[in-house]
Amino acid sequence: MRADQIPLSRDAFERMTALGLDVSAVLTHAGLPDDLFGQARPTLTTAQFFALWRSVEALHGDPTLGLRLGDDTRTEVYDVVSLAALHSANLGEAMQKLARYKRLTCPEDINIELSRDEAAVSMRWMLAEGHTPHFLIDAMFASHLALAERGTGRGIRLRRLELTRRPFAPEVLSAHFRCELRFNAAQDRIVYDRADLDLPFVTHDQDHLAILLPTLEASLQELTATTSLRDKVWNVLARGMRGGHLRMAQVADALHLSPRTLQRKLGEAGTSYQELLDQVRRHLARRLLDATDLDTGEIAFLLGFEELNSFNRAFRQWEGETPTRWRSTMAG
Repeated sequence: MRADQIPLSRDAFERMTALGLDVSAVLTHAGLPDDLFGQARPTLTTAQFFALWRSVEALHGDPTLGLRLGDDTRTEVYDVVSLAALHSANLGEAMQKLARYKRLTCPEDINIELSRDEAAVSMRWMLAEGHTPHFLIDAMFASHLALAERGTGRGIRLRRLELTRRPFAPEVLSAHFRCELRFNAAQDRIVYDRADLDLPFVTHDQDHLAILLPTLEASLQELTATTSLRDKVWNVLARGMRGGHLRMAQVADALHLSPRTLQRKLGEAGTSYQELLDQVRRHLARRLLDATDLDTGEIAFLLGFEELNSFNRAFRQWEGETPTRWRSTMAG
């Protein structure tokens, strides 16, 4: 897994200022150094990055801010991965490049799920504690759509947006994305019509791709070689928590290992499949209880528990109290 470093463009601070934000006040509120925007190559950990976005939310009441920051992708592209996506032949190829290479630039995981009629793109911060700030999710989805529309040179009609949050400013999101909204979702996903994956990109540039892709592939191989098996298993499990129990054989297959080899290697690493499964379930249970209004039965299903009692029993072992009481305590 990539080191916990998220690069910040100095232009990002200029855009925040242009949108009326007092950047110095935001940095102070987030507990970050005031000279951060003056550094040549500012970087933050995931915790610091989330603190920055939560401070933006706390100090700026305009619910369109995240959307407007993300929408800047229509005119500017700041990292090599987005540039490779923009030079792709079509929308589907661009999505695949983002999913394959994004974690080279920051510890963010992008996953694409295809069905007969839909292409659902989910985005997850791999080293995050707690839920992702709303404005950041808005910016990520706005940026994704903006890149798709800039590449195709046309408006894209989304199927829907799925958000792991309680209903908030639906009219703002509806006006921007022009699609169905589903709050209290299991994952944050932007859902396209699968047929749109074939839309050609007017920004396609094969010559630039021939320069960019060898470097990206070499970097990806290096990253994969240094990523621990524990992190790889965690990532597969976290992606798959959408109802139903992921068996060890399925995870092993995703990692191109036999179940026996996976079990042996995890033992050598001082852990086990069940231990990692419990850790992922605990992490996601806390996030869903805190960020959504999903009832405990729905959360139990999403985490792969066959019975609500099994989830309640496991949660008590993790946190020392029932999911319902824990949620009440978090709500104050």
